[in-house]
Amino acid sequence: MKKNLLFLMMALLVLTTQRCEVLQQLELPTGTLTKDEVVKALKEALKIGTEKAVAQLARENGFYLDDEVKIPFPEEVKFVEEKLRAIGLNSLVDNFVAKMNHAAEEAVSKAGPIFYDAIRQMTITDAVNILNGDDHAATDYFREKTYDQLVSAFKPDIEKALNTMHVADYWKKVTTAYDKLPFTKKVETDLPLYVTQKAIDGLFVKVAEQEKLIREDPKARTTELLKKVFAQAGHAVVR
Repeated sequence: MKKNLLFLMMALLVLTTQRCEVLQQLELPTGTLTKDEVVKALKEALKIGTEKAVAQLARENGFYLDDEVKIPFPEEVKFVEEKLRAIGLNSLVDNFVAKMNHAAEEAVSKAGPIFYDAIRQMTITDAVNILNGDDHAATDYFREKTYDQLVSAFKPDIEKALNTMHVADYWKKVTTAYDKLPFTKKVETDLPLYVTQKAIDGLFVKVAEQEKLIREDPKARTTELLKKVFAQAGHAVVR
């Protein structure tokens, strides 16, 4: 009798274990993501976000009419602007600033292929760290991976645009007008590099905005995979 009871208990244990295994195969625990899902979703989200950021800035007046990223008169020679405005040369300064921003708008589309390459090279570890990171984890990733390439890609185009729009002439007029003022120190600045750095800074501002939007606004997650992955970001188990 005892042997029969022991046999029955063992049989029930085996059946229960098998049933649990079958259920686990059919339904993953809530909050579980595969590594492939994480990587694919991150790449998809970052491609969408960077495309939107670049498109915003590459359009006409994308920099110039956006106070958040508008490139100002060079800060290191801000005193030049103040002096020139003080003697009524506002239009000279305003035209100069406008042309700097338009040069950035012409160059920023070069960022697309550079971002795509960084996305393509993203590892599983990169993807998981970004998914579970703060609101600008992806933006930080891009800055680390692409900044030098962006400078190399942007600067020649910006320099060309500045020359085409005669910004060098404007800068010469600005500095010449300033240098004629009494008791002033002659000024020099690398305009193409200045505009390049400011353009890249503005680009990352927009990338960060797109990243935060996807993380926080379900409406910005345009595919089922994005909805699944970002809904679980921060507390998902990655297998």
